[in-house]
Amino acid sequence: MPNSPVEKIATDSLPFKPEPGMALCLSGGGYRAMLFHVGALWRLYEARLLQNIQRISSVSGGSITAGVLALKWRRLSFDPGLLRSEFVPMVVSPIRALADETIDADAIFRGAALPGRASDRVAEAYDDHLFKGATLQDLPDLPQFVINATNVQSGVLWRFRKPYMRDYRVGEVKAPRVPLAQAVAASSAFPPLLSPFEMRLDANTFTPNSGYDLQRKPYTTRVLLTDGGVYDNLGLETAWKCYGTIFVSDGGGKFDPEEEPKTDWARHSFRVLNLIDNQVRSIRKRQLIDSYKSGARQGTYWGIRTNIADYGLADPLACPHDRTMALAETPTRLKRMDERLQEQLINWGYAVCDAALRKHVDGTVANPQGFPYPDAGV
Repeated sequence: MPNSPVEKIATDSLPFKPEPGMALCLSGGGYRAMLFHVGALWRLYEARLLQNIQRISSVSGGSITAGVLALKWRRLSFDPGLLRSEFVPMVVSPIRALADETIDADAIFRGAALPGRASDRVAEAYDDHLFKGATLQDLPDLPQFVINATNVQSGVLWRFRKPYMRDYRVGEVKAPRVPLAQAVAASSAFPPLLSPFEMRLDANTFTPNSGYDLQRKPYTTRVLLTDGGVYDNLGLETAWKCYGTIFVSDGGGKFDPEEEPKTDWARHSFRVLNLIDNQVRSIRKRQLIDSYKSGARQGTYWGIRTNIADYGLADPLACPHDRTMALAETPTRLKRMDERLQEQLINWGYAVCDAALRKHVDGTVANPQGFPYPDAGV
């Protein structure tokens, strides 16, 4: 459809006919987004909405949060009364423990000094801290978790799921036993220093004739992946085409002005690429909001740079815009965060998700009793 935030690809049929049901998209943004999304999940759990979501689509930092949630999903009762005895120790605590560690700088150093790539070291850290050898086959059947990376060779999304991993141009591998840590590392392989993530595959594992035009070597044997946000910075593609109600949690960064941009080719190129990414992100967000307004999709968007006052609620949690904008400036890194910053990012994700839900989804949702971490505020 015109002005859709998601474009048609060669294997799609038009018009898109979404099914009834809800999907949740978790953007990228390093540890900043990872923790912001934890707050949003906390509020969705508390409001009894998380248990009804059919698909969770994620990119980059959002995939870290999604991966932990997926592994713990079957053990959650989704009883708000047990939130602090179930959701917090099973989902929140492991993610916060990861945020106590710096893994990007170490991965870059070890990637340069040892065999393998920096992205391999990131995968090792994820597995050590979070996933403990789990594979895509350890994900639940429902909801459908989709971890998205970008295929540098084909230029489109590479989707990791329990039933399959696929790139519509290269083809599909059914029931992949790829370690979950590797899928998340590929999704969060931030360019240029943590990218690419390389997978070596057997061409014979691909379903015959499942690729549109690139199902041949080396596309099927040596796959180079980068951050899912390069192709789809909100994780929309695999959700928007399937479901009628879309929730989007956006913890992404922003392109900042720079008085004297560097002029050497490497840093100047990086600056220009960031400018392009910022423009694409802005366009996609505007088109998403327009799709809500036109009725093409139901749901709501909340972002780390949102002004909570814009929702027009009489009783939102106290989130001064200057304070939340300071949180939004947290660098896009996999770098250790102090306890207070972690709690403030979780609080902010919780509060803005709450405002979005009560304004645009269900005005009867009970008001929150306060921040998850009252002493930290935002």
